[in-house]
Amino acid sequence: MAVKALNFKMEESEILTMKEVANVFHMSVTDLVRNGVHQYIEELKKDPLYRLTARVQDASEEETAEVLSAIDGLSDDDLTISSSKTFTL
Repeated sequence: MAVKALNFKMEESEILTMKEVANVFHMSVTDLVRNGVHQYIEELKKDPLYRLTARVQDASEEETAEVLSAIDGLSDDDLTISSSKTFTL
């Protein structure tokens, strides 16, 4: 796997804290940041919004036309909401 450098800005106090923590655990700041980012990304991936949208691809023009054609063929009764449910996450 290729390794690339990434620059980002942080408050100086946060950088000093990272250096202090990394030093205590005998690790580099790079490893500390990498591990922290990895852990945060894994946490975000558990979010329902990510799980519902992360792999959704845009429809092709053909698929869009097909869906719109199907919707155009629906009656007002077909488009009436018959029931609803609320989910709290």
